[in-house]
Amino acid sequence: MAELALDLRSSWNHTTDRLWRMLDPELWELTHNPWVVLQTVSRQTLERLLASPDFRQEMESLLQARRYANESPSWFQHAYPRDALGTVAYFCMEFMLSEALPIYSGGLGNVAGDQLKAASDLGVPVIGVGLLYQQGYFRQVIDQQGRQQTLFPYNDPGQLPIVPLRSSDGEWLRIRVELPAHCVWLRAWEAQVGRVKLYLLDSNDAANVPAHRGITNDLYGGGAELRLQQEIVLGIGGWRLLATLGIEPDICHLNEGHAAFAVLERAAHFMRTHALPFDAALDITRAGNLFTTHTAVAAGFDRFEPHLIRKYLTAYAEQMLDMTVESLLALGRQVPDDSHEPFTTAYLAIRGSGAVNGVSRLHARISRHLFAPLFPRWPIHEVPVGHVTNGVHVPSWDSVAADQLWTEACGHDRWLGAAEDVGEPIRHIAIARLWQFRLAASTALVDYIRERLSHQLASSGMPQHDVEAARHIFDPSILTLGFARRFAEYKRPNLLLHDPERLLRLLNDPARPVQLVIAGKAHPADLAGQAMIQAWLRFIHRPEARGRVVFLSDYDMQVAEQLVQGVDVWLNTPRRPWEASGTSGMKTLVNGGLNLSVLDGWWAEAFNPGVGWSIGDGLEHDDVAAWDAAEAQEVYERLEREIVPAFYERDESGVPAAWVSRMRESMATLTSRFSTNRSLRDYIERYYLPAAKAFRHRVAEFHCGAYLHRTRPDQQLFDLRRWASVHFGTASAVGDDSQCRFEVEVYLGDLAPDVVQVQLYADGLTGGEPEIIPMVCVRQLPNAANGYVYEVTSPMHRPDTDYTARVVPFHRDRAVPLENQHIAWQR
Repeated sequence: MAELALDLRSSWNHTTDRLWRMLDPELWELTHNPWVVLQTVSRQTLERLLASPDFRQEMESLLQARRYANESPSWFQHAYPRDALGTVAYFCMEFMLSEALPIYSGGLGNVAGDQLKAASDLGVPVIGVGLLYQQGYFRQVIDQQGRQQTLFPYNDPGQLPIVPLRSSDGEWLRIRVELPAHCVWLRAWEAQVGRVKLYLLDSNDAANVPAHRGITNDLYGGGAELRLQQEIVLGIGGWRLLATLGIEPDICHLNEGHAAFAVLERAAHFMRTHALPFDAALDITRAGNLFTTHTAVAAGFDRFEPHLIRKYLTAYAEQMLDMTVESLLALGRQVPDDSHEPFTTAYLAIRGSGAVNGVSRLHARISRHLFAPLFPRWPIHEVPVGHVTNGVHVPSWDSVAADQLWTEACGHDRWLGAAEDVGEPIRHIAIARLWQFRLAASTALVDYIRERLSHQLASSGMPQHDVEAARHIFDPSILTLGFARRFAEYKRPNLLLHDPERLLRLLNDPARPVQLVIAGKAHPADLAGQAMIQAWLRFIHRPEARGRVVFLSDYDMQVAEQLVQGVDVWLNTPRRPWEASGTSGMKTLVNGGLNLSVLDGWWAEAFNPGVGWSIGDGLEHDDVAAWDAAEAQEVYERLEREIVPAFYERDESGVPAAWVSRMRESMATLTSRFSTNRSLRDYIERYYLPAAKAFRHRVAEFHCGAYLHRTRPDQQLFDLRRWASVHFGTASAVGDDSQCRFEVEVYLGDLAPDVVQVQLYADGLTGGEPEIIPMVCVRQLPNAANGYVYEVTSPMHRPDTDYTARVVPFHRDRAVPLENQHIAWQR
C-alpha cells in the first residue's frame, strides 16, 4: 500500500482513490493525500480491511497494474532506437504535481509538473531536479475587510509523498555546497511520478547553521541574497546530486534561468573528470544544455548585484572553475567587461546552452528582442530563440465525466501515444450528448462553489446568514464565466471592473443572466495586486452583485481543477505581449469550456472564430491606459453581443446547438494540440535528440583526440581582433528581369577562408523571414593579402539594392550565432 500511496500517478490516475476513501473517507476528502491517509489510519482499520478478500484483491490488482504500466514498453521506446536519448535532467524552481506536495506557486510549476507527468505517460527518460520547501508558497485568507492575509503552514516531510534518497548502504544522501564562511549540507529526497523520478534538495539539515537551514524555507520569498542562495543550491547542488548518483545526463534542461548555475557545475564536473580548462569543458557540455525562458519582459529576469556574486562565487570560480570571479561575472552580463552591470542568470543560461526556446511563437519573437543585445549586429530574426508552445497534461485536468466521454470516443490509452487522431472521434459525438455532459459539469461546479464558499465565509467569521446564503448561491443553468490566476497588474484581473455599472447590467439581465467565479493570489510584496483583490471584494459586497459573483480564496491546484472542469467560458485578459504562454485556458479544452482571451501567448496561435472568442487586435500598444479602456469595452461588447446571446439561443429541445458545436470543435481541434503530449514530443524532436547527438559528438571528438585538432583552427573565429580586419571592396550586381549575378570583393585579414561563409542577405518582405544566400569563392584577388571574389546568381524578384553581403563564422557543428556572435557586413 505504501508503494501505491507514494506514487504521484494517483494525481491523474484515480483508480486507487477508492482504497484511500475506504481507509478514512473524511481525511481523504480533506487532503487527497494517499500518504497522509495511510500513515494516519489505525492498525486496527488496516488489519480489518486487509482481512477482506475483496479489498486485498483490489489492492493487489492495482499494484500489479502499476508495475505493469511502469515496465511495459512505452511510446518512446517504440518510436526511437534504444540509444537515441539518454537521461534528460529537468531543472526547475517549482513543480506542480499534486496538492499533496505543495512546492509550487503557479504557471512555471504547472508546466514543470505536467512535463514530468507526460514523460511518465510516454516513457521519455526524464528526471526532475528541484527544491523541497519547508513552507512552500503562501496560503491565502481573505479577512472581513477583503484584505489578503498570508499564511505559511509547515510542509512536514513525513506527511509528503516523498522518501529520503539513500545510498546502497542505507545512508541518507547529503550534498555539500560551499557558501561564504560555512558549507551547506543538502538533504536529498525522491518523489515517484509514475515512471519518472523527481529529486528534491532541502537545506533544513541539523548540521547547518540556522541561516542556511532556512535557504529552502519559502518559494519566491526573501530578497536577492536568499534567491541567489536558492539558485546556487538548485543548480550546483542539483548537478552534484546527479553526479553522486552516477547519473550522466545527455540533456540538462533549464526550465527558466533560476537553474543556470547547473551549466557551471556540469562544466566543472567535466573539467575534473577529463583534466580540461573551463572554456573547453563548457564548449563540450553546452551542446547538451537547453534553456527555456518563460519571461516576457526584461524586468522579469533575475539580476544580482556584482558584490553578491563576488561574495558567494569567488571561491567557487577560483577553486572549481579555475577562473576569476570577474570572468564568471562576464558570463552573466550584456557587456562582459562592464564592472557595474548586474549578473543576469538568463544571460548565463544562454551562454552556457546549445539551444534556447520560448514557450509560444509570439513569446519567441518577444524573446529575440529581449536577448538581441547579446547578439550585436545580428538581425532580430536570427537571434537564436526558437519555441515550443506549452501544453497541459490532459489527464490531470479532465473531470471524471470528461474522461469517460473521451474514453468512449477515443479509447482508454489515447494520451499514451502520439494522440494525433483524437480530434475526429470527438466531432462525431452528438450535440445532445455533449450538452448533457456540460449541464452535469455546471451542476458539479455550483455544488463545489457552494460548499467551498460557505466554509470560507465561516472561517473568516462572517455572519451565519451569509454562510447560509452561500449554500444556495449560483444556478447551474446560468452562463458561468471563470477568471483565476495570479493577481498582477499586467494580467489585468480588474479589466471587467472598468465599468462596474455595465458589468452589473450584464450580470443581472433578467432574461439572460451571467455569473462569475474569481480566484487568485497576489504576491505578498505586490500591493497593487492585493488592491485589485480588495476592489473585487468591494464589488461583490454590493447588493446588486450578491449572488452573481464569488471570490474563492486560496487558489491552488484543487481549486483550479474544479473551475476548469465546470466553467462555460474562461476569461484571460493579459496585457499583450506579457503573457509568455499561459496554460489555464488550455485546461478547459478537454472539459468543453470555451475561451475568451487576449490574442497573447498560446491563444495567439490557437484562436479562430470557430473555437472561441478573442480580445484585441493582436498588436502591442504603447498607450497602456487608452488600450486597457478600449479592450475593456471590447470585452463587454463581446459578451453582450456574441457570447451571452449564443449561450441562451436554444433549439426546440432546449439545446444551444451553435454553442455546443463551437464547444465540440474547440475540444476536437485544440485539446491534443495544446497538451504536454504534443509539447513534449516537440521538445524531443526539436531539441532533445539533436542536442544529445551534438553533445555525444563533441565528447567522442574529445576522446579520440579530434576535438583539440579541430578546435585549433576554430579558435581564430572567436578572436575579435581578427574579425576587426575583415572588410569589403568593390561590389556589383548585373542582371535582367529574371536573375541577377552579385559579385563582391572580400578581404578576410587574418581569417582563413575555410572557417567563414560569405552570404548575400536581404531583410524579409512584409515582416517575413530574411533571405540568406551562400556565395561562392570564385578567385583570389591578385596582389591582395587574403582577398577573394565571391559571387552568386539569384532569381530577380526584388531590387538588387535590397541585398548586401556579410561574413559569418562557419562551424561544422556549432550553433551560430548562439556560440559565436561575430559578423561583418558590407553595409
